[in-house]
Amino acid sequence: MKKFYVSVIILLTGVYVSAQKIDRIITIKKVSKIEKILSADDMEGRAVFTPGIDRAAAYIAKAFKKAGVQPAPSATNFFQEFTLIEAKQTNTTATINGVSADSSRIIVFTSKEKLSVTQDSGYENVKINAGDRLFNTAYGYIRSGKNYIVWVDTAHTKNFLSLLRLKRESFRSDNSVLFVLTDQEPVEYSFVVQHQITEKKLKNTVGILPGKTQKDEYVIFSGHYDHLGIGQPDAKGDSVFNGANDDAAGITAVIMLAKYFKKLNNNERTLVFAAFTAEESGGFGSQYFSKQFEPDKVAAMFNIEMIGTESKWGVNSAYITGYEKTDMGKILEKNLEGTAFKFYPDPYPDQQLFYRSDNATLARLGVPAHTISTSKMDNEPYYHTPGDEFSTLDLKNMTEIIKAIALSSASIVNGTDTPSRVDTRQLR
Repeated sequence: MKKFYVSVIILLTGVYVSAQKIDRIITIKKVSKIEKILSADDMEGRAVFTPGIDRAAAYIAKAFKKAGVQPAPSATNFFQEFTLIEAKQTNTTATINGVSADSSRIIVFTSKEKLSVTQDSGYENVKINAGDRLFNTAYGYIRSGKNYIVWVDTAHTKNFLSLLRLKRESFRSDNSVLFVLTDQEPVEYSFVVQHQITEKKLKNTVGILPGKTQKDEYVIFSGHYDHLGIGQPDAKGDSVFNGANDDAAGITAVIMLAKYFKKLNNNERTLVFAAFTAEESGGFGSQYFSKQFEPDKVAAMFNIEMIGTESKWGVNSAYITGYEKTDMGKILEKNLEGTAFKFYPDPYPDQQLFYRSDNATLARLGVPAHTISTSKMDNEPYYHTPGDEFSTLDLKNMTEIIKAIALSSASIVNGTDTPSRVDTRQLR
């Protein structure tokens, strides 16, 4: 019993010391400085494949280095580089049952410059029938990792070419999927398809703080640093989509948390600080990042997105997507007892936010990976507009949210709490 009381006193003392330190480390002045730089006009809206996003990545890497964290093993100078490909279908010849087929009725997803497929190539034949959902079914085959010939009922003629919208940048893959719009019953067929393949380089920015005693267990703090770039001017003539809230706010939090935990220097688990690219164009940054980890070794993921405005409950509050899927939210609430801050379950379940941000890839693998946000998804006036600027943010409240994330994660960071896993059988 005496040992129990001693442990409680030590724990409470540690919490009190952390609370005292946090007010000196995470300040509105420091938060404002980082946020203002990341959302400035000279970052050009941080669109992928632009000089602006490269400047943002360089700034984040410099901030990680200054904070004292190390580059992740998979990152050189904090940059975790990877390649996407863009495949432009340039020529298609085909016969079905001995008759030439219209090339406009054939859409192919592949990483190969030249693809030749016949009935003897070993591709699985499947159908999208008249009553099936074209896009959802097609997307499932594209993401399957298998080779398919997908025969599409001509009832989908009106929407068939819309499948081209799915032909954007992707990871290089060994599988190919052919969609063929036809009302025939194919017996013999031959397809020869040529693509122009273009490689495009991207990079996440990732730092780590090795754990003291549980180095092989990871806690991830993340956000995405890309945004929409420069677009059509608004009524004020502003064409820069600064993305101050979406998601320079989240990256500001990640940088501040790196500074905070390095100053404390008492994390038992290894901490990973990740700034993802290409969230707005398909979540490619977080998908690549997630491949670098064994899911069973990731204890928790705190993905931080759009915390620069008040939540629907006002200040000192935020919500957790997928709250009901693990007990991580309960752990955070326990660690915040006695403070003015409150975490809530996601109030916008119809929008499926749990599956729409950078937490989703690891969550689908069972990791208690959640996004923390305050964005009022039914009424956020500057969302994806040029008006999402530094001047629209509540920096004081944002600073308090970052402190709350730091304090609420303490028992997970020090290894005394391990959130329950996501039941992957329930994921769609």
